[in-house]
Amino acid sequence: MGGTRTALVLGATGGIGGAVARRLQAEGWTVRALHRDPAAVRREGDGLAWMRGDARDEAAVTQAARGVGLIVHAVNPPGYRDWDRLVLPMLGASLAAARAAEARILLPGNVYNFGPDAGPNPDEDAPQNPLTRKGAIRVVMERRLEEAAQAGVRSLIVRAGDFFGPGATGNTWFSLFARRGRPVRRLWYPGPRGIGHQWAYLPDLAETMVRVAEREAELPAFARFHCGGHWDADGTRIAAAIARAVGRPDLPVRRVPWGLARLAEPMVPFLREAREMLYLWREPLHLDNRRLVALLGAEPHTPLDAAVAATLADLGCLPAGAPAASSLAGVS
Repeated sequence: MGGTRTALVLGATGGIGGAVARRLQAEGWTVRALHRDPAAVRREGDGLAWMRGDARDEAAVTQAARGVGLIVHAVNPPGYRDWDRLVLPMLGASLAAARAAEARILLPGNVYNFGPDAGPNPDEDAPQNPLTRKGAIRVVMERRLEEAAQAGVRSLIVRAGDFFGPGATGNTWFSLFARRGRPVRRLWYPGPRGIGHQWAYLPDLAETMVRVAEREAELPAFARFHCGGHWDADGTRIAAAIARAVGRPDLPVRRVPWGLARLAEPMVPFLREAREMLYLWREPLHLDNRRLVALLGAEPHTPLDAAVAATLADLGCLPAGAPAASSLAGVS
């Protein structure tokens, strides 16, 4: 692997890209970050080597990736828009850069790839027959990585459930529960009660990704791993953790009225795109992480109450006097 302790992160201003960048730094990596306008996003003391360029520009990505050992492909079109036009060209640029640098690509995966035929506990080899446009694009992305591996371009996919945590963007399911800077007065839950749902806490997921990437000598050219994350078996655990964090045991939980939500879709594109993924709230899907545990020994896991409290604190949603997330570290 060229430049074994230097990584290029595409999407460092996003939730998972930023979390992975910070984790790489904590483990002693030199981290570069590509952005179209670095001056607008650079933060003093962030420790990132910012470089100007567009993730769709093969030449710019290849230049930024010179000498790196890892390319973190954590970039997506903003607001879930234009996946059909933008996602595959961006992956093509990363593949070209990885080929030139002899680097491994790290792709944060999700569960969009799976339809009901994958079963409730799909492992890494489960069939990928998605029901949605974005799922179909994700399948093509992984297929291209697998094909590229046969030609010598190494890749690593680490798949997880829905993201939440410090630094998460507003285009996540957790944003239905809490909006930045606003007190949590009620919860809008996307699906019916009694159906399990999987969540991924960003710091845990980033730690997992970096720990797997650092086992380079043990990885095949095309490697896939599943994270177990946080499993809410009946749709009540995440709501109860939020209620505890904000000190509201009586916090009302209501189901999202998706029929009425259609009226807001022209103004809130996320709602239109999210509605396509509603089947994942109607069918339980909990990823099988045995392959990951066999490699690492255990999956990094922050207790749910601490993870939720840290997320709400980052959003500025906790009332004065709420316990610090660190004090909840032993609560699950």
